[in-house]
Amino acid sequence: KPMILEYYCLPHCEHKPVRANPSDAGLDLCYNGDLTAIQPGESKILSTGLKFGIPHGYMLQIMNRSGNAAKKQLMVGACVVDSGYDGEVFVNLHNVGNNTQVIESGMKIAQAVLIPVVHARFVETSENNLYEWYPIIISDRGDGALGSTGK
Repeated sequence: KPMILEYYCLPHCEHKPVRANPSDAGLDLCYNGDLTAIQPGESKILSTGLKFGIPHGYMLQIMNRSGNAAKKQLMVGACVVDSGYDGEVFVNLHNVGNNTQVIESGMKIAQAVLIPVVHARFVETSENNLYEWYPIIISDRGDGALGSTGK
């Protein structure tokens, strides 16, 4: 059975979230606000007019829509909505292109994906070699970073 996730539309919400296809991972979020423009290099926090009831053990990740990213160079900033948050969900939209982008009410600006969260207890250790005594990995990557596996 699919999980039920409730959402609430605030009074200014005229455009509800939509799933374009039943099998899509993301739920499209629309802008619910006055006409605005995002200049090249500028970020804006945009209203969705929505609140979500996210169950414990999950988070709602607000992600790019591929069309906005490819055609308009509009990218979503880091947006994690935690379980227990009961306020409006906003989208941090950044214009990485060279042209001003006009955002109209009703425009699909992002997508929300429900993701399971593993709750771990983090414990500081005095051991510099984190993997020597407790075999929790299957890799010998070590401290290789920034493209070290692309050789």
